[in-house]
Amino acid sequence: MAQMLGLFEEDKAASAANATEALERAGYSNENFEILTGSPYPEGAFGEREVKHKLYVFPFMGALLGFSVAMLITGATQAAYPLVVGGKPILSMPAMTIIAYEGTMLGAILFTVMGIFFESRLPNPNAGIYDPRITEGYIGITLSVADDRVNAVEQLLRNAGAADVVIKR
Repeated sequence: MAQMLGLFEEDKAASAANATEALERAGYSNENFEILTGSPYPEGAFGEREVKHKLYVFPFMGALLGFSVAMLITGATQAAYPLVVGGKPILSMPAMTIIAYEGTMLGAILFTVMGIFFESRLPNPNAGIYDPRITEGYIGITLSVADDRVNAVEQLLRNAGAADVVIKR
């Protein structure tokens, strides 16, 4: 398998979109290639797949876990060291709500940060090929290609208007 990177000039973004269409016609689904750019473009501008993010699940799960752990800790602490004061109940809800609130917020914040890393696929040990020209304004299309199809895909990218094609075997 070879890693390929087609570089397109930013002012020719339409040629990058045409290249993704040509790759799909050649049998590569939009899950096989990735668009790299240093400029913000709306998702789907180049015909790539629109990713469904599930980031909203992480804060809810973190808040639920933080609340549960906070209630468990405060309840277990008060049950382990029962101090009966003037006939009041052992489990004091007003004191537990403060700790439960803090635990809920801590869990939601920590899980949100973890969710951002997870949804952003960071760190990515399987990251493909990269070229510093992408941060200078070029648009890159990366994909993995079988060794016997490298020349055909390179020609496809060049015909679509690629300024340069980088191949890493």
